Amino acid sequence: MTQIHWFPGHMKKALNNITEKIKLVDVVIEILDARAPLSSMNPDLEQAIKHKKRLAVLSKADLADPEQTKLWSEELKKEFDAFVIANLTDPKSTKIISEQVSKLGEEKHQKEKAKGMKPQPIKAMIIGIPNVGKSSLINRVANRKAAGVQNKPGYTRGEQFIKVNNDFILLDTPGVLPMNYDDKKRATNIALLGSIREDILPNDVLVKSLLYILREYYPLSLKERYGIEEIKDDEAVKQNIATRRGLLTMGELDIKKAEIVLLKDFKDGKLGRITLDRK
Repeated sequence: MTQIHWFPGHMKKALNNITEKIKLVDVVIEILDARAPLSSMNPDLEQAIKHKKRLAVLSKADLADPEQTKLWSEELKKEFDAFVIANLTDPKSTKIISEQVSKLGEEKHQKEKAKGMKPQPIKAMIIGIPNVGKSSLINRVANRKAAGVQNKPGYTRGEQFIKVNNDFILLDTPGVLPMNYDDKKRATNIALLGSIREDILPNDVLVKSLLYILREYYPLSLKERYGIEEIKDDEAVKQNIATRRGLLTMGELDIKKAEIVLLKDFKDGKLGRITLDRK
């Protein structure tokens, strides 16, 4: 299979900066999208942070299949030093994240006390691919609009230290994708999440992949949203959506608009709680 490349210059620079600044932090917080926990991991980042204490935060759990989230949680607990399922709209989640960071920093504080030093704030780096909720989490944890939030990949471009409290400092970083994915399925999944620029993979490819997932695991999702009974024929589904929504161009059904509607409804959770990476 041909590899898919989408590694713009600012991402290469960001990856280099993360690799360089990793030595300045005590803990790494990695945000993963609950709808695709495996696909939203970045092997390049995993390699850079492997010697640090690592906290995995499964974001957007309110949009994911709860049964699949439970299965993925057991897997992630084995791979990370700490693990949190987070709904970024819930203040309780961010409190738990702060508590987990403090626990991961206890060893550092004990070493400082043993040297007769005053314990220093725990420095945590927050990483993840674009559009997984890093900026939203930072603003929640810091209880202010510390980081810019925009629902498109590549919005956060520079690194910045953000004081959460006297004991906790965050280093925000831009979203970084792998240089390429050999696995087209993982590439398609993160494109469905909105983590890849829209011009990299065409909508018809994304719709085909999404409809496969719906057909196999969530057969009632289109009926509840659009009144569509069958998902067997992809083109018929798109025509049905265009008809029901009145999506016309020059008097003809606009299939491309139907694809956009379907993909947006998935991203917004209007098709139900769906997980793309299956356990």
